[in-house]
Amino acid sequence: MSGFLSPYEFNPFNVNPLRVHLEQVVDFERLRAGNGVKLFIAATNVRTGRGEIFRRNILTADHAMASACLPELFQAVIIEGEPYWDGGYAGNPPLWPLFYETRCRDAIIVQINPVERHATPRTAQQIGNRTDEIGFNASLLAELRAADFVARLIDDGVLKDPRYRREFLHRIGGDGKLESYGAETKLDSSWTLLTTLRDLGRESAKAWLAENFDAIGERSTLDVARTLRKPGAR
Repeated sequence: MSGFLSPYEFNPFNVNPLRVHLEQVVDFERLRAGNGVKLFIAATNVRTGRGEIFRRNILTADHAMASACLPELFQAVIIEGEPYWDGGYAGNPPLWPLFYETRCRDAIIVQINPVERHATPRTAQQIGNRTDEIGFNASLLAELRAADFVARLIDDGVLKDPRYRREFLHRIGGDGKLESYGAETKLDSSWTLLTTLRDLGRESAKAWLAENFDAIGERSTLDVARTLRKPGAR
């Protein structure tokens, strides 16, 4: 139905069982009061088109819902009078809060949208799916490009300001395993598929940790140059 009707038409009362469940399983008051691991949630301001980062001290169910609000399926989430959609449109994920607001030098990205697909999409569904993937990955690639540029300036001795540091970048997933899952699986909520993806994620994480755990805090394991440029290009 989302191909013909907007969520304001096919769900005029904005019924969303996910929000009810989220409020039942997450104690947002306790979350806001905590001072442990920093937590950032991203959403896209529909009016301005800019990304917004929400910190843990203000988080509610609205912020969590906004961060995953796909406009074809859900009505925009209103926060303080502003409408918000999925944060992936402006940052997927946004890396800059990790660089500017934490002292951790490692950023581990969990890639769930393939950067590359070798087969050319031909059906309308495949084309729509691929344009979504490209759009959602564009902001990530832009941030990786900026981080790589700063790293090269530091390595070349051009950038000596102590406020800038070389970030160690890592990525779990994005290695082609997800490419085998077509556009139709995006709407498949069967338990079999969900558990398959869960197991695939766990296997990928365990394999990455086994190979790269010792690199954390020492060096990047994500080849940014290879990710951003064609093989052999400089």
